[in-house]
Amino acid sequence: MTVCYLITSNTTPPLQLLQVLTSAQFSEVKLVNGNGLPLPSAPSSTTSSPILIADDQVLIGVKAIAYYFHLSSSPHRASPNSSNFILSLLTLSESLSKANIPPNSNTLFPQTMGTTTATICLALALQSIQQSTPFSSNTPIINSSLTSSYSSIITSPFYKLAVSSLPTFTYTPPTSTTNMSQNLNFLPLITSIFNSAVLSAYPLSATLGLNPNAVVKCSQMKYGDFQCNSAMELFQKLKALGLAPQKPHDVSKRIIDHVPDWGKEVLRDFSVAGPGFVNARVTKEFLVGRVNETLKVGEGDNNAGKGKGKGKGKKRKVVVDFSSPNIAKEMHVGHLRSTIIGEATCRILEYNGYDVDRVNHVGDWGTQFGMLIQYLKVEFPDFTTNQPNITDLTTFYKAAKAKFDEDVVFKKISQANVVLLQGGDEECRKIWQILCDISRKEFEKVYKRLNVTVEECGESFYNSKIPPVIELLKNMGLVVSDGGAKCIFVPGGNFAIPLMVQKSDGGFGYDSTDMAALSYRIRELKADRIVYVTDFTQATHFKMCFEAAKMAGWWNETTHSLEHIGFGTVQGEDGKRFKTRSGETVRLVDLLDEAVRRMEETLRERAKEGKLSVPEEDIHDVASKLGYGAVKYFDLSRNPTSNYIFSYDSMLDTKGNTAIYLLFAHARLNSILDKAKAEHGDEGDVEKLKGAGVDIVLESAAERVLCFEILQFQDLMDKIEKNLRADQICSYLYNLSIVFTTFVTECRVLGSTEMKSRLLLCEAAGVTMRKCFKLLAIDCPKRI
Repeated sequence: MTVCYLITSNTTPPLQLLQVLTSAQFSEVKLVNGNGLPLPSAPSSTTSSPILIADDQVLIGVKAIAYYFHLSSSPHRASPNSSNFILSLLTLSESLSKANIPPNSNTLFPQTMGTTTATICLALALQSIQQSTPFSSNTPIINSSLTSSYSSIITSPFYKLAVSSLPTFTYTPPTSTTNMSQNLNFLPLITSIFNSAVLSAYPLSATLGLNPNAVVKCSQMKYGDFQCNSAMELFQKLKALGLAPQKPHDVSKRIIDHVPDWGKEVLRDFSVAGPGFVNARVTKEFLVGRVNETLKVGEGDNNAGKGKGKGKGKKRKVVVDFSSPNIAKEMHVGHLRSTIIGEATCRILEYNGYDVDRVNHVGDWGTQFGMLIQYLKVEFPDFTTNQPNITDLTTFYKAAKAKFDEDVVFKKISQANVVLLQGGDEECRKIWQILCDISRKEFEKVYKRLNVTVEECGESFYNSKIPPVIELLKNMGLVVSDGGAKCIFVPGGNFAIPLMVQKSDGGFGYDSTDMAALSYRIRELKADRIVYVTDFTQATHFKMCFEAAKMAGWWNETTHSLEHIGFGTVQGEDGKRFKTRSGETVRLVDLLDEAVRRMEETLRERAKEGKLSVPEEDIHDVASKLGYGAVKYFDLSRNPTSNYIFSYDSMLDTKGNTAIYLLFAHARLNSILDKAKAEHGDEGDVEKLKGAGVDIVLESAAERVLCFEILQFQDLMDKIEKNLRADQICSYLYNLSIVFTTFVTECRVLGSTEMKSRLLLCEAAGVTMRKCFKLLAIDCPKRI
């Protein structure tokens, strides 16, 4: 089409700019005065907003027209891939100043014109067209605008914010599907293809607020790989404007017709199903390109850098607070979930490029240390010259508590020790340090077994920071006296009690420490995101702390993210908290070692049956990896909020969704690769095949399904970067293992015509499985 109709009114802003934009795109522009003009194709009979009728489209409003030209100014425009684009990002008025533009003005905007959503959209459109379209007679007025009054708009904070927050609108088609696959995740790319098609087919959709996440995987692969659900929503919105075609299927077909050429290198076999779903399959060429990229990257963290702050040139800081045992107490089964989930959370964030502080907020301060100090003095009077050998912290703590409860004199001295400790008494500090050192050694036994890395920053660290934080909050008017205690009453949320930042006796509790920790982590560490991993019963406490920090102006949702991952209870067969037969809390070291003992028994039985490929001297090491991995996976594979019944038989099962099944599947994969190299030499050496330009063939259904499943990993990592759900990694890993098992069952690998191709598929699956195991902190033995 070479002619467009621009319907305006005398107050339509800015008329001159719209004329320039339209004349840059069309050979002829017909201006129509819209004052009082009946418009049968528009939503109302009269309009003061400009309307553009072009390319069989009706675009209403400055934003829609500007965005249309912004998209169409280059032959290869991609749509924004999220809802954070300009039309919904800024909450500014669309209306502009009604001041008339002087007839002989050499600028497109008067000096008094404000920065609004419309002006910013027009600025983007104008710059796009200036860079890509010859303007002939219009060039002087555009250049003049950019260097005069218009410069104040493009240098405004709102404009800079808009530009920095926008995904790049341009997309340059690659020369091959292999290049296209580099550094692109699957789902965002497919989404951008469909969004580009929707905007090309219906430019007005840019202003209709369509769901930006309307592209999903097909629930059944017989219909396709991906499904776009935009057509039905778009049809309803066009219908409300009186602009819809006869049925949703017409919208779907138009979307398919406008899929860009570069998108057809990725997708094929488009079809319309149901009320208007658009289904499509990924081309074999693109799948092969992506799996080759997976092999090229290997086991590296190819999401590294994703978490970098925009324009800051540095990684975003995240504090993860997890594990947090108490000094002078054994780590027990109650610490299992926080430690395991916290470690996986850290690894997820690190994979995505964040700078992670792994904080162990140990309980190393409080009134209990008075009795522990005194008990150590009594039981180990020569502690200064002879380091006490305390290997059973639980027994030591219980004995001290019993003495405290039974002996009035001991209790009084213990209470005095608390004051001395907090005052810096040298002897009390020394005993306290001994207790901390002994506890750390015991904690490390657990962390080593679980492959957990954590840095201690306990309650004592914040002791000196509490008074200034309370004073700061008091000066803000947030602290009130209640029964002698200093409290913060958090509005809303139906909180039954306030936060007590200082007790009536002048002491400090959990509320005091956690508020001081929040202040330190946000204001001094400059953390962008803070994640607490504790049991679900503490959810209300942390919600109150987060709200109090917001009241203090320390954070808001646009600058920081404060999150609490609350987990359920580990239960015994009776549905109650997991304990020993005598009713004692289970020591975590004992629990882990029992899993290894049972696994080692199983492996030795397999060795007797000739079903084990592990040498005798390696059996214990392999059993340790399997046993510890089984305990961790049994926990991580569940929604963290749910309770679960602890069962060695279930977690050590070689069938079903267990770590043992997954590790056996991975070992089977390795055995195929080892056998290929041993029997076929270079022809079966997957490391040499990766650099030999071998073509991957996807002729059978099982080959294609495995390839497609491998390529879902990167989208999964994008998803769990936000929700931190390690159980979704487990689900993916289990499904990948099932798909791989089906593949090697249906497709002969060794000695087949397709051996080289299938060995590369095995390697890609192995690379992806090992990435998942690493994220879950599970060591996978090469052979079993």
